[in-house]
Amino acid sequence: MRLLEQAAEATGQSRRDIQDLVVELNVQFAKDVARRYRGRGIDLDDLEQVACMGLVKAVQRFEADKGREFLSFAVPTIRGELRRHFRDRAWMVRPPRSIQEMQAAISGAEEALVQQLGRSPRPREIAEHLEADLDLVLEALGATGCYVPSSLDAPLSPGESSELGQMLGADELGFESAEARAQLGPVLAGLTERERTIIELRFGQNRTQAEIGAAIGVTQMQVSRLLSATLAKLRTALEPAAA
Repeated sequence: MRLLEQAAEATGQSRRDIQDLVVELNVQFAKDVARRYRGRGIDLDDLEQVACMGLVKAVQRFEADKGREFLSFAVPTIRGELRRHFRDRAWMVRPPRSIQEMQAAISGAEEALVQQLGRSPRPREIAEHLEADLDLVLEALGATGCYVPSSLDAPLSPGESSELGQMLGADELGFESAEARAQLGPVLAGLTERERTIIELRFGQNRTQAEIGAAIGVTQMQVSRLLSATLAKLRTALEPAAA
């Protein structure tokens, strides 16, 4: 803090030398921030370079005369630089443009608000500063983890055998048949006994028309006509339910 106060009073090369010293003293801190973003599709070496760039910007922009702690200002500045890097280069699941633009606006707002508040701003404070809808700000903040999609084969938590894909919903094959039976029940009840027998033999037992004719004592041609008439009756009865 004293070094930055001295830098604020110095000029020219003397000021730059002091700022460079502050950067050198806090490089490890910037790298620690970068490590929190590893495993998201960008090499750690690249993240550390970006974090160091954010550190340099924080040193250059910090206003020592406001009495704020430097690190409380540097953290959102470094994070903002990392987020911009991800936004521009690392999206595999790209969110809507409005979310990307809001993330850029949030990065700038955080730097300004940290100077004013002396701490990291809350989402509502960011929304008020940007005159933006709070839901949009929350959505943009929540989208920072969408750089790399999670594998369906990934365990739910370390050491567990259950995988993420096992938790996804699936179509229940019995639903459609249950719905069809519920609709057909009253309609089938309105058929004659012979019509129900023909339907059962043809679709329940998969009998041929010749086999059905032999079972009920009519010709194959008569079975064909009876079956067509019965199906037409069923379609007519089901039309109001379908509508």
